[in-house]
Amino acid sequence: METNETVAKIKQQIAENPIIVYMKGSPKLPSCGFSSQVSQIMINCNAQFAFVDILQNPDIRSELPKYANWPTFPQLWVEGELIGGCDILTEMYQKGELQTLITETAAKYPSEEQA
Repeated sequence: METNETVAKIKQQIAENPIIVYMKGSPKLPSCGFSSQVSQIMINCNAQFAFVDILQNPDIRSELPKYANWPTFPQLWVEGELIGGCDILTEMYQKGELQTLITETAAKYPSEEQA
């Protein structure tokens, strides 16, 4: 796939999903410890969030670090902004900042089930 197509796909995913995690594996079956930790934090925030398994999407795996200027996975994006990876999310969660961010963002975008 062309680099431009991949970047367009990434931009579209970030635009369409107010809360999205790029990770190895899925929230139920994470494929690395960091992805597992971030999944658990997100689940603890009681948020609906989208995810992209970068192991199933090698094009995104190779392009997203350049696009985001962030070398590692997982990555949490909220409302089009990169929040960070495992260390940052863990720290924010421990301070209670992440729960606030996720709750406030989720409130702006009621899911179909809540509507």
